[in-house]
Amino acid sequence: MHQGNLTSGEDSTQHSGVQFKKELTLLDSTMIVVGSMVGSGIFIVSSDIARTVGCGGYLMLVWLITGMVTVIAALSYGELAGMMPHVGGQYAYLREAYNPLVGFLYGWTLFLVIQTGTIAAVAVAFAKFTAVLIPSMGESNILLSLFGLKISAAQILAIVSVIVLTFVNTRGLREGKIVQDIFTITKVIAVIGLIFLGIFVGRNSAAISANFANFWSGTWTHLTDGKIDLIEPLSGGLILAAMGAAMVGSLFSSDAWNNITFTAGEVVNPKRNIPLSLFLGTLIVTVLYLLANFAYILVLPVVGSQAGSDVLSRGIQFAADNRVGTAAAEMIFGAPAATIMAVLIMISTFGCNNGLILAGARVYYAMARDNVFFRSAGTLNTKAVPGAALVVQGVWASLLCLSGTYGDLLDYVVFAVLIFYILTIAGLFILRKKRPDAERPYKAFGYPVVPALYIFVAAAISIDLLIFKPKYTVSGMIIVLLGIPVYFLWKKLVRRPA
Repeated sequence: MHQGNLTSGEDSTQHSGVQFKKELTLLDSTMIVVGSMVGSGIFIVSSDIARTVGCGGYLMLVWLITGMVTVIAALSYGELAGMMPHVGGQYAYLREAYNPLVGFLYGWTLFLVIQTGTIAAVAVAFAKFTAVLIPSMGESNILLSLFGLKISAAQILAIVSVIVLTFVNTRGLREGKIVQDIFTITKVIAVIGLIFLGIFVGRNSAAISANFANFWSGTWTHLTDGKIDLIEPLSGGLILAAMGAAMVGSLFSSDAWNNITFTAGEVVNPKRNIPLSLFLGTLIVTVLYLLANFAYILVLPVVGSQAGSDVLSRGIQFAADNRVGTAAAEMIFGAPAATIMAVLIMISTFGCNNGLILAGARVYYAMARDNVFFRSAGTLNTKAVPGAALVVQGVWASLLCLSGTYGDLLDYVVFAVLIFYILTIAGLFILRKKRPDAERPYKAFGYPVVPALYIFVAAAISIDLLIFKPKYTVSGMIIVLLGIPVYFLWKKLVRRPA
């Protein structure tokens, strides 16, 4: 077993004379969980889910199952976090449960796709909604073309937002957590306000009648080149297939809760506060997401017409540009809705990316300490944060902003994420056998049944995605496997004292 590295996250900074500062309280940690999870997804992806399941019952069920799966995973991670409260979090758990190669494959995929891809997707969403206020910053404003690649004002703005947040986080943990707390608290209050208004002010009798009369009568609307190709009534096995495919959006919107484990070396009393923040954060977000979708189905009909001339006739399925949140707000506020929602989503995505940028760099730092990432990433700057790791992450995320659409990155990320979540929860069983006497201040809820249930559900969703969304899931799997030769090549080329 790779026990030599168990304390690397705590002791490795001694060489440079600079150490991580333990400044993240339970509130800060919970804000990182909540803030990293809530971006733009909850305001957008219900449109695609509605096209895939076609009724209010299955729409709510998709979000409920996603929430349950997420909370179960967070409760299971709590045991690993209490057992190994070191910098790198999930990377360290996989390394210890399996071997250094599996840990590297996670870090490699995190860097290439999971973390940086999510940062890019959220940054692009930030730019899209900024364009509602400043049209010249939109995707249609092409600033230059390079080698056939058209670069828009929105892409440049997305990159600028990544650069700004990367810079803020290089100035110290205190600066990063202040930004996180302010933006997360602001957006949670705003989302609660929107939910309240939707349920009690904006409710629409026509939408309620249509949705609840056909609450479990689902259909799968297939689009080709943005046009309706086929509408299938859901029954039997097709219901499960549709729900699995629909969960791409809800899982993406509920991801990144594990980011707090990456920062374990900077959390006050990590053995208590990390498991607690994982539970509290995922529970808060799950409740917010369920209430938001309940508000949607009280305000808008789930089933709509692609040729609809107004918000009500387009419904949730065909909300303009998939902006369900904006459509719901329009039913409540009227004309100012687009501006109100644009500001809310800008706040939400900016705060979300701050948490992702802050946490992700800690994994590359831990990898560098294990000699499997760029050497410079394994050092702390004078502000006691991994400045070089932050910069490398920012550069790659910025390049991804130029390379794909929000939807592409969403599909790409989810499959890779699920693979490693399954491996990590399975690692819980392995470590119980490998290290039965290890200190476990918190033990996984419902072990072994509840963690096993997570593995089963996540594996079923993964298989479903492979069948129904092969274009991106297969690519995601190839990226993971490409890490194997890279690992051995890196180990051969990089030889320095541990």
